[in-house]
Amino acid sequence: MAKIKLDGVEVNTAGELPQPGSLAPDFTLVKSDLTEATLEDFKGCKLILNIFPSVGTNVCAISVRRFNQMVSSLANVKVLCISQDLPFEHYRFCGSEEIRQVITLSNFRDGGNFALKYGVLLKDGLFKGLNARAIVTVDENGKVIYTQLVDDIGNEPDYEAAIASLNHPDPALSLGTGD
Repeated sequence: MAKIKLDGVEVNTAGELPQPGSLAPDFTLVKSDLTEATLEDFKGCKLILNIFPSVGTNVCAISVRRFNQMVSSLANVKVLCISQDLPFEHYRFCGSEEIRQVITLSNFRDGGNFALKYGVLLKDGLFKGLNARAIVTVDENGKVIYTQLVDDIGNEPDYEAAIASLNHPDPALSLGTGD
């Protein structure tokens, strides 16, 4: 369990983020077209998992926009924006914002499996049951390279550290876990 904050008030997550050097836990999430995607579907690509509570909140929306801009010039990198929002909301948001470089995925129907496996399930507070704000980067072979559990859900993640981690030559000597 990790302790973070929501607008300065302490909240807890169930579990911990996967450790750099470990295999990323598999998942089955829902795409905007209501089909499912698994980690295996992205094998061979570098991944940034941008995990957050809801695209309907300001900081979450900013993170989707920012990664959409940053990833456009990167080869073999996919950004998976993951929340418990319904896929319809992801579709609406990305359409109205003309966001085309990221893939939105919802863990609304997985019974909490994704959030538990990735250690981002909020156990208490106003956002209880939603995902905490976190970044997990994964190499082409499915190994975790970098993680960041954002210390206060109202803060943005460290975009630059996430991008930089993708170029680290040895995940076993990764940049480590962000604060």
